[in-house]
Amino acid sequence: MIKIYGMPTCPYCDFVHEQIVGREDEFEYINIGENIRKMKAFMRLRDTNAAFDHSKEIGDVGIPAFVFEDGRVSLNPADAGLIEYGSAAACSVEDHKNGKNGC
Repeated sequence: MIKIYGMPTCPYCDFVHEQIVGREDEFEYINIGENIRKMKAFMRLRDTNAAFDHSKEIGDVGIPAFVFEDGRVSLNPADAGLIEYGSAAACSVEDHKNGKNGC
């Protein structure tokens, strides 16, 4: 199972979260804003894993973050088979309004 750290106030996280609804057997979404224990677990991961180095350099939080069963950490949704917000494969607002499949 892939763990995804995120929070609802993050548009990138929301975009990823929508893609995993109904796929709880594949993904566990961890809302780090829900309680301090979840935030602390994420901060420990962020503070000790090199995958977050660039995010920290540019002042980003580093969510959504993906933790794979083998312990590997990635900030790239494609590594988890998901689409990244704002990518060419993502739907636009117009696509959604026009009922495009997958939006």
